[in-house]
Amino acid sequence: MKNLVNFLKQSDIFYQLTPTQLELVANLCKVVSYQEGDIIFRENSTSKELYVIMQGEVNITTVAEGSESNSPKKEIIIAKLRRGQSFGEIALVDEGLRSASAWAAQKDTDLIIIQRDPLIMLCESYPQLGYRLMQNLAIDLSMKMRNADLRVRERLLYTSPK
Repeated sequence: MKNLVNFLKQSDIFYQLTPTQLELVANLCKVVSYQEGDIIFRENSTSKELYVIMQGEVNITTVAEGSESNSPKKEIIIAKLRRGQSFGEIALVDEGLRSASAWAAQKDTDLIIIQRDPLIMLCESYPQLGYRLMQNLAIDLSMKMRNADLRVRERLLYTSPK
């Protein structure tokens, strides 16, 4: 448990949580190991989990349509996440469908999985913890949105038309 608390302390989404708050969160965590190529979740699936990478890498992918009607669809990597980074945060806010797939990119990829409902209950029971966690998630999501926006701009501005 102490090892898990120390790891959570280093993760951006748990920034500035007290040791007691970190222990409360650690009690909700489950560590799961994946091997390279293992699917964590698929695009358009439902999910109620938040993931934090303890070890290894995760590729976030989406299906890209070919430019011609008969060209095959292919998975493209839109993000590569590493130790300490989180994904699946939208499940905490919106229980809708996943907008991308997640795959283990290395052997021995260890993920912390936190179920939505117990985490939301914890946030409601401890408002300071909930406020800090939601603030950290908002910062993380806004950074991800900015990065995606920059990639879209770059593609639009610097990709020559055919």
